[in-house]
Amino acid sequence: MKVLLVNGSPHAKGCTYTALAEVAKTLNEEHITTEIFQIGTKPVSGCIACGHCQKYGTCVFDDCVNEFVALAKDADGFVFGSPVHYAAASGAITSFLDRVFYSNASSGQNVFYLKPAACVVSARRAGTTAAFEQLNKYLTISEMPVISSRYWNMVHGISPDDVKKDLEGLQVMRILGRNMAWFLKCKEAGIKAGIPFPKQEEHIATNFVR
Repeated sequence: MKVLLVNGSPHAKGCTYTALAEVAKTLNEEHITTEIFQIGTKPVSGCIACGHCQKYGTCVFDDCVNEFVALAKDADGFVFGSPVHYAAASGAITSFLDRVFYSNASSGQNVFYLKPAACVVSARRAGTTAAFEQLNKYLTISEMPVISSRYWNMVHGISPDDVKKDLEGLQVMRILGRNMAWFLKCKEAGIKAGIPFPKQEEHIATNFVR
């Protein structure tokens, strides 16, 4: 089993990475393989609603979004991490996730269906709960079981060394990793036992204005 962890910070080894690394280390201890996917520092365009993904199954901008979705097909779980910018997730990960989830839904493939996921945020001081809530909405619209921890998934500090001193925050990351591993193992056991996935219905889209 494999979990993909997404670093939405421009700093490859910064505070967000430090939090994700703690989750990854715990998952590894539970015999779950991990990979940290770095969005990077190149510009990430937002969705332009061109419809390319509906026709061809991929985003029209052939960048880290298509690269990630290709990896996501074989992943069993996900952790999305972001620094807090103005009480919100980073612009890069917002544009990234808008396109990842929209192209996935429009293509009809739904590589995220019933795959567990969690979100992690990092801040110097405040804005964490707003950013955390923002990120979780991508999961709950996509039929992804949301994995929780003992507290909201956040760490505090202006540097990786600060984050390493946030003992409660690091504990939250470890508990998150163990809870993710437990869920993945339960899902695997359920599949082996022959428990079917829930019955699916065709999507009903209702506009408020008729």
